[in-house]
Amino acid sequence: MKIVVLDGYTLNPGDLSWKNLEAMGEVKVYDRTPFDEKTIVERAKGAEIVLTNKTPLSKATIESLDGLRYIGVLATGYNVVDTEAAASKGIPVTNIPTYGTFSVAQMAMAHIMHFCHHVKEHSDTVMAGDWAGGEDFCYWNFPLIELAGKTMGIIGFGRIGRALGKMADAFGMKVLAHDVYQGNPPDWEDFRFASIEELLQESDFISLNCPLTQENTGFINSVSLKTMKKSAFLVNVSRGPLIVAEDLAAALKNGDIAGAGLDVLTTEPPEKDNVLYGVPNLSITPHIAWATLDARSRLMNTAVENVRAFLDGKTRNSVNGI
Repeated sequence: MKIVVLDGYTLNPGDLSWKNLEAMGEVKVYDRTPFDEKTIVERAKGAEIVLTNKTPLSKATIESLDGLRYIGVLATGYNVVDTEAAASKGIPVTNIPTYGTFSVAQMAMAHIMHFCHHVKEHSDTVMAGDWAGGEDFCYWNFPLIELAGKTMGIIGFGRIGRALGKMADAFGMKVLAHDVYQGNPPDWEDFRFASIEELLQESDFISLNCPLTQENTGFINSVSLKTMKKSAFLVNVSRGPLIVAEDLAAALKNGDIAGAGLDVLTTEPPEKDNVLYGVPNLSITPHIAWATLDARSRLMNTAVENVRAFLDGKTRNSVNGI
């Protein structure tokens, strides 16, 4: 069984092992593969199993790979694969549906805590001698915020949204949630489902935890940003295109909201002249919410189990019905 991993570096930069996958066949791992069809086909040619994270597998590519029997996506999102083309050839496409729930929720909370205390910035001033040269026993260069009693608005109340809500509840926050599905509400004292408008108007912190769809692309824009409190903070650990970047930049420059923390951008890696660079009260992390060692270990284990199940004739986590 020939197995090709087209872009294994982000999953395993060296701190994990491919040994369990190697036990099932002849494995070739490429750290990265250029996004051109010729190179992708050259590398995947002859493979019965192809694993990809962000390397696209188009209809033309899939049709060029005669021996291909299985495609595994090393992520939850699977839009990089033409699933219909794969289905037409009887090729199952699988994904990793849950692996980073707590890691992603934790990153959202990390951005929120950054707004509250600015730990790194204050530490830098201490290391620069500001405290030693000060006249008082303490000082702060940013407003310090207590979360208890504040309102957390969560847009997208699936596994990650609920995990974040539980963290917010533990901090004594009120939690508002918006989701198409409003069943199984948690029993937190200060929780309720709300409309988008209510959530934007009432929340002190807003976290985007929803999947990207045609309907919600760019729904955080100049209109929705002006609906928020001027003292409110926005966090996005979901998908970059949920936000119109130019509108967010303008809102932060104009003081329409107090700050924003992003782990995702519309284009990744971003352009060198990205409109968000240099914008005040904005922190950006490089799409790492999912990437804790614990989460990546779960991802690797699930990817291996998906392949093993396929070889046993029991496909699991299929996203194209095969």
